[in-house]
Amino acid sequence: MTSNSTAGTPAVSSRRWWTLVTVGLAQLMVVLDATVVNIAMPAAQADLGFSDGDRQWIVTAYSLAFGSLLLLGGRLSDLMGRKRAFIIGLVGFAIASALGGAADSFGTLVAARALQGVFAALLAPTALAMLTTTFTIPKERARAFGVFGAIAGAGGAVGLLLGGFLTEQFDWRWNLYINVVIAVVAIVGAVLFITTPKTTGPRPKLDVPGTVLVSGALFSLVYGFANAETDGWDSPLSWAFLAAAAVLLVVFVLWQRRAAHPLLPLSIILDRNRGAAFISVMIAGAGMFGIFLFVTYYLQASLGYSPQQTGFAFLPMIAMLVLAAQLGTNLLVPRFGPKVMVPFGMTLGAIGMLLLTRLDLDSSYVGNVMPALMVLGFAMGSIMPASMQTATLGVDRAFAGVASATVNTSQQVGGSIGVALLNTLAASAATAYVTDNAPPTPEVLAQAAIQSYQTAYFWGAGFFAVGAVTAALLFRRRNQGLALHHAPEASAEPVLAR
Repeated sequence: MTSNSTAGTPAVSSRRWWTLVTVGLAQLMVVLDATVVNIAMPAAQADLGFSDGDRQWIVTAYSLAFGSLLLLGGRLSDLMGRKRAFIIGLVGFAIASALGGAADSFGTLVAARALQGVFAALLAPTALAMLTTTFTIPKERARAFGVFGAIAGAGGAVGLLLGGFLTEQFDWRWNLYINVVIAVVAIVGAVLFITTPKTTGPRPKLDVPGTVLVSGALFSLVYGFANAETDGWDSPLSWAFLAAAAVLLVVFVLWQRRAAHPLLPLSIILDRNRGAAFISVMIAGAGMFGIFLFVTYYLQASLGYSPQQTGFAFLPMIAMLVLAAQLGTNLLVPRFGPKVMVPFGMTLGAIGMLLLTRLDLDSSYVGNVMPALMVLGFAMGSIMPASMQTATLGVDRAFAGVASATVNTSQQVGGSIGVALLNTLAASAATAYVTDNAPPTPEVLAQAAIQSYQTAYFWGAGFFAVGAVTAALLFRRRNQGLALHHAPEASAEPVLAR
């Protein structure tokens, strides 16, 4: 009997780590899709002939569907079984990507992007939930979340790198077709390595009123910030949607307190450690999307980089992010806890942003850009894995999907808020500079762009500084931090993903 047990251990362990590879591929596909299309946008616009005013919908259609349906997607994965939800999400995302790649009109491309967002809202929380329920042994859990957190943090930069390569070497449509290739590999991995345990007890029900309320609130929130980015903060439509989001969120919370089968039990978000983790992911998301957006503008518009060169410029950032994620989850987080590591990462993020404020038209990549990106990469690698691990620790298995969806929602909302606020501040700074230095010669316009980037970086540093203080105050100390009062005891045997 001992011999048989020992012989079976490597197979179980191997299957567990192949599960990590599979969900990692799915997460990479979802995260990189938020940026890979940006680089392909000019080529797609030239091919399909849509206007500058319409092009924002290529990005907004995806973010609206993704952001508003995340909690529903997470709960559906709890109810229908995670393997089934995962495969449905992969197949749907692949079909939507193929439709987008073959689009012959602007409307078809927008519809395909929205459909991508729908299936991403099912896929992203399911992937994180499977990781949460598969890796229950603390050391293995830390290692797995280190990999997953690195993918979540680096996916945007990978999207820039991949988008530049595909656009220059092939065609803009391959920025969408590539998802089909990734999805097929992930589907094979899901069929081979992910198992579904038998469920017992009564089948829980979907909280339909709660789903409608929170989906409407998240749609209004994301649309309000997206509209403010394009139409300005004086737009009545923007404020109307933001006000609607606030009202719907209040009603949703009140409903969750009395619902028999709540979509999102309030205990999940009211736990002090989880609340701190959700806030940290949101702030990091705001800073991260700002980094990719404005550094990309700077490299291409100010320094004259090609899309492919821009993607390669982010490689040192990715390398430092992966290094920090592995060091943090395997050595530093177990020793110091998120109360130390997350504020440390936030502080590094603020420093990296301040380094970016020194960039001008004569800055060099090696001497100026790369050191700042490396600092920011190490910062994100310190923040994301620790926050994501803490945000899902101790959650009842029946609600692992919706808890994971809350992590993704925090990152998505943070990105929407960050891009809208930073874009507005940057545009205001550029306008003020041109006004003060009229007439608007090419030299003045170029310097105005630098001024706008510097303003965005400065405020981004402020985001990270607020995040450092908030995390330091909210996270529990190490001995109280990762062992929540209702955390299930780690079993001796690993639990395979549902």
